[in-house]
Amino acid sequence: MKHNISFFYLCVILAATNVSAQNYDLLIRGGRVVDGAGNPAFFADVAVKNGRIVAIGKLTGDAKTLVDARGLVVTPGFIDVHTHAEDVLKQPLAENYVRMGVTTVVVGNCGGSKRDVAEFLRQIQQTNIAINVATLIGHNTVRIKAMGGSFDRAPTDEQLAQMKLLVEQAMKDGAVGLSTGLIYLPGTFAKTDEIITLAKVVAAYDGIYVSHIRNESTRIYEALDELFRIAREAGIRAHISHIKLTGKSMWGQTAKVLGAIERARADGLDITQDQYVYPASSTGISRLIPESAREGDSRKFADRLADPQQKAQIVAEMKKSLKRQGFKNYAYVMIASYAHAPSLNGLNLIEATRKTRGKDSLGEQIEMILDIHKNGGASAVFHGMNEDDLQKYLVHPNTMVASDSSVADFQKGVPHPRGYGNNARVLGRYVRELKLLRLEDAIRRMTTLPAATFMMKDRGQLREGAYADLVVFDPATVQDNATFPDPHHYATGFKRVFVNGVAVIEDDKHTGARPGQPVRPVTNSF
Repeated sequence: MKHNISFFYLCVILAATNVSAQNYDLLIRGGRVVDGAGNPAFFADVAVKNGRIVAIGKLTGDAKTLVDARGLVVTPGFIDVHTHAEDVLKQPLAENYVRMGVTTVVVGNCGGSKRDVAEFLRQIQQTNIAINVATLIGHNTVRIKAMGGSFDRAPTDEQLAQMKLLVEQAMKDGAVGLSTGLIYLPGTFAKTDEIITLAKVVAAYDGIYVSHIRNESTRIYEALDELFRIAREAGIRAHISHIKLTGKSMWGQTAKVLGAIERARADGLDITQDQYVYPASSTGISRLIPESAREGDSRKFADRLADPQQKAQIVAEMKKSLKRQGFKNYAYVMIASYAHAPSLNGLNLIEATRKTRGKDSLGEQIEMILDIHKNGGASAVFHGMNEDDLQKYLVHPNTMVASDSSVADFQKGVPHPRGYGNNARVLGRYVRELKLLRLEDAIRRMTTLPAATFMMKDRGQLREGAYADLVVFDPATVQDNATFPDPHHYATGFKRVFVNGVAVIEDDKHTGARPGQPVRPVTNSF
């Protein structure tokens, strides 16, 4: 009788085990698992149920969807902490991101964001997009709202109070922190005390301060000191966006920059950084014109150019800036997207000046830049960085991988290739080819490091209970295919990409699925 009872319970246990296995939604078998924490890779199966990872190990049974991952790497979905992908509401497939393994993005960077965070996250929820989205609240955004059209000054007490209320409401509504873009209008006119005041509001919610610092060239150390002061006086974690050294005159000073950051950390500050892995930046071409000349509307700009004395001063400042950075002309600037004259897209400024004005002297190049600004501006790619510097930043353990891109509008313009290939380039070039990073270290910079830094609960980790944001790729073939002259090519080598347990990529093709969700920080209702 005892044997019969024991046999009965054994059958019950085996049946329960089999039912559990049969009830998996997804089972990824035999892959080389990299958990995101920097631990050595190991071979295991990964099971998913209801959008969450429920088991990792040698698993028995079957599932609704089986993926044979033998010879492939299985990792958490990549988190891109510096994007300008607010346009995901218009392009919900976010194809350039998911096709390079990115499953979560942070928007609202460089001081520009949606002001109504609650409404934005509601739209993310209702639109059904392919990726998860978190947002910062932008300093430029709240400054514009509070200060109207006059920015080259300090805010009044009432205006600063309004900015504080806007930031606090954004944090209550689910923002992960505050961003500044201190080279952009109107944030460039803000004094440090103003930013500290707003950062203190964010610190009360355990948010993060994220900054496109005031200078990335000859005055970078002053800009870093400002970021350190904000972190110290506001009592807030601080993050440096797309760390770089711009201009030939600054190349080779990476160790000095990292040394300054490490000293700040040793003094008790939490400082991290991100970068894209291409030796060129991208922003508006109007950035080449002094901020004071661009303050106000187009009429004010035209008035300044009409005044011979003011125009001469603007031109002189542009020439001085060019010389400080170690350049003789603007050949390093390539027009990416110019709505007023699309035929100039892909040309450097010398080529565009010659085509448009018939001459290409430095004076004519400056006139071309001023004309572009008068005609609504253009985005550009700036080849002002150094590959050796890039690699030294990349190997630092606190450097995350971020694209600084929007959702790519396929075949439109000649944008920076980082939006198509950034994460794949890390895996193909810097892990496989150059062996600059171990695979485990590279994955950590794309997953657990950003998740922890931006307080994303259960994201960026391959462990039981975490959201099933997963990437399955071939380490031998993963590749970025976008180039500067020909950027519109998606990354390849990604066999499967899952967002919240749903396949969005199968064999380098988008499935059309849109399972993304808004992501709020741990300290808010998650």
